[in-house]
Amino acid sequence: MRYDTPSLERWNSRAYDSSFGYVSTQGAPLVDLLDPRPGERVLDLGCGTGVLTAQIAFRGAEVLGIDGSSAMIEKALAQYPGINFIVGDGHDFSVVDPYDAVFSNAALHWMSRDPGTVIANVREALTPGGRFVAEMGGAGNCAELTAAMLTAWREYGLREPELPWYFPSPAEYARRLEKEGFVVRLLEYFDRPTPLDECPGGAADWVRMFASSVLEGLPPEIVEPLLHRVNELAAPALRRETGWMADYVRLRFAAVRR
Repeated sequence: MRYDTPSLERWNSRAYDSSFGYVSTQGAPLVDLLDPRPGERVLDLGCGTGVLTAQIAFRGAEVLGIDGSSAMIEKALAQYPGINFIVGDGHDFSVVDPYDAVFSNAALHWMSRDPGTVIANVREALTPGGRFVAEMGGAGNCAELTAAMLTAWREYGLREPELPWYFPSPAEYARRLEKEGFVVRLLEYFDRPTPLDECPGGAADWVRMFASSVLEGLPPEIVEPLLHRVNELAAPALRRETGWMADYVRLRFAAVRR
């Protein structure tokens, strides 16, 4: 199966866990919202290295983790040998037997090619009345980081980069869910400024990790000065005395298949 984000396969799973572990840590309340029960079948879509998948399994659910990165899945299998993990793409996955719930943390915004198809696939993977519980980037997510990137690219005379994310508004995503056969039970939209404690290189480190596709094809000699300029442009809004912050905006929801 193919994943839609070209750079994802080159993500360093060790760096992801050590430097960007907040992705999993911040997802813990989402597991509480899912409230997995013993014996339930749960699919974790975009499971990464399996940290939250394991938390779901710990509560007694039978869980399958799916992710588009083989490196992430390899690490998940090594860390949690008792849990099933497979490489798969939200745009074209299917299951033989339906699940009681589909869970997703910080992954749906990467499935940007056709979000409606992703939701439709989730619906088909659920039993009637099954739960879809997820959190993703919402409209305005990383606005300052993105603005710094786009400005730096313009200053260097580069074509505007194609950003690999989909950050919908609450109204837009609610409409998509309802169109694909879900009833929205909960939808929350909130700011979550997040310390980038493990990013000594500031916004530049964030770009390397989460937007590496925009660096592909650039002349190697301009990458470092370009990222240095991104830092300069982002610093007034995102650099604090205590370190760098990411200007995250999150969209969290719980929906039920009709």
